[in-house]
Amino acid sequence: MFELKKVVSSLLMPLPAMLIIGFLGLMLIMFTRKQKTGCFVVLFSFIGIFLISFQPVASRLLAPIERQYTGFLPVDKSIDYIMVLGSGHVVDDQIPPTSELSRTALMRLAEGIRIMRIYPGSKLILSGYSGGSEVSNARMMAKVALALGVSKSDIILLETAKDTWEEARQAAAFVQRKELVLVTSASHMERALNEFHAAGMQPYPAPTNYLAQNEIHQFWSKYTPKAIYLEQTERYWHETLGKAWQSLRDWASDYEDKSIESAESQL
Repeated sequence: MFELKKVVSSLLMPLPAMLIIGFLGLMLIMFTRKQKTGCFVVLFSFIGIFLISFQPVASRLLAPIERQYTGFLPVDKSIDYIMVLGSGHVVDDQIPPTSELSRTALMRLAEGIRIMRIYPGSKLILSGYSGGSEVSNARMMAKVALALGVSKSDIILLETAKDTWEEARQAAAFVQRKELVLVTSASHMERALNEFHAAGMQPYPAPTNYLAQNEIHQFWSKYTPKAIYLEQTERYWHETLGKAWQSLRDWASDYEDKSIESAESQL
């Protein structure tokens, strides 16, 4: 199910979807008599690719999601755990450990370490599975954390969690009612908090990796399609699909529970 979810969501991302639409338009032009329709389909694909990589569109979509939570500010309570959610990595001994982590993972880890140093005695929880490589994302982040001066005894690894749902359930087993700070990308924070709340925890949000910025004044940067703006649209759509899946999964779970309760009441 996890692999199927990833494959389907990948095909539904803006760029693959627009390329598939453009490919279908070319098929109409080349193999049918509907050349005019095919031209319109290809044109729609080109316009779509332009818009999803256009800053005024991409940032306007993503910014409201990212700005729901402000950056973490110190709280008066003693913090027991700082949990950094996993992201991508590669395994390559020819490059520095910091380059083996994806940009998202590195920014999350850096924010987690920053917060950890505000609260001496707190533990750093690192999560994330291997994703097909021989080293888990959690262990790769730990490797970088050690290189940045974090003590090995202060690191806890969750190496089998594949998604946020599993990360929340695994963390709940030992965090319980202790104070937790949750570090993830700003665009992912709302969905992550939903999972942690459902698992019985009330973490302090610590969003990072903000991508959308409205204060861009150079017109050549703002009005020229760029890959960095395409990434913003992809993040927006990824989270939109994720929240839709989350709602559907929760609805199905509630429906199943009610069905079981109804069946038991009739016995």
